[in-house]
Amino acid sequence: MKHIIFTYLKKNRKPAVFYLFFLTLFYLVLYLYGVRADALSYAVFLSLVTFLVLGVWDLWRYVGKVKRMDEALRNMPYELGELPAPQDVPEEKYQEEIRTLGERIVRLENDARISRQEMLDFYSLWAHQIKTPLAAMNLLLQSAEAGEGDRGMEAMRMELFKTEQYVDMVLSYLRAEDMSSDLLLKKYSLDEIVRQAVRKYSRMFILKKIRLEYKPCAKQVLTDEKWLLFVLEQLLSNALKYTETGAIRIRTEPGSPAVLLIEDTGIGIQAEDLPRVFEKGFTGYNGRQDKKSTGIGLYLCRMICDKLNHTITIASEPGGGTVVRLDLSREEMLHE
Repeated sequence: MKHIIFTYLKKNRKPAVFYLFFLTLFYLVLYLYGVRADALSYAVFLSLVTFLVLGVWDLWRYVGKVKRMDEALRNMPYELGELPAPQDVPEEKYQEEIRTLGERIVRLENDARISRQEMLDFYSLWAHQIKTPLAAMNLLLQSAEAGEGDRGMEAMRMELFKTEQYVDMVLSYLRAEDMSSDLLLKKYSLDEIVRQAVRKYSRMFILKKIRLEYKPCAKQVLTDEKWLLFVLEQLLSNALKYTETGAIRIRTEPGSPAVLLIEDTGIGIQAEDLPRVFEKGFTGYNGRQDKKSTGIGLYLCRMICDKLNHTITIASEPGGGTVVRLDLSREEMLHE
């Protein structure tokens, strides 16, 4: 209470000083004109009493307003009670800012809660999935010890490769949310980036006996090599995962050398799943059948492409394979 009274007096010190100054001025003027001193003293007394009564009444209103403010702000930011009516424009602006900040805090907390839950879901799924290749490697080691030799070692290398994939994905997932500080944009050879991705998955092509049809891409593109390579690796991984026989074809679109096409002869994507394949955590019919899909790979591809100003689209039909179109072109900027 003392603090409220002190702040009230501090807030109204200027009007009080002006009042005393003009009261003294009128007293001196009337005194110099010969008005009786007792009449002047009585007038000053009545004026001071009126001033004090009005001051006490205004202080009572001020205390009530502070209490209503405390009640209104007690449950902030989740609930904002009824604020006292603003007395002037600055106070009205302050109340508007309080409402805006409260809504912003709630929105940020909700976003943070959703993001944390998504992160926990992803790590839970990732931890579950990484157990599969680890368990497979353990069995392969036992088989190798039992004398199966090179065949078991080759299969173990593939399981180790899958484990590395899962680790790379979780690291990329962590970095992709704030990848702006990890970008190096310049002209790169598209052919060289594609070849890096193909070399990484060459063993899987051989193991699954999938044919690769690749036409060299004689095009320089403005991009970030590391992140574009990650996108290509994810697309090749998906193509290999859902293709049992046939071929995977990598080429540029006729007439558009900066548009890369990755085509497979796999099981395709259900029509109802196609619009949602880039959503976080969406696995679709194929992912549920496979039971190994995270629903993160294509989501990361779309996020990275958006930040690199590339465009990625998918066309597919069940049993008819899938075509991924990666548009790396940019409009030329002309200086006037």
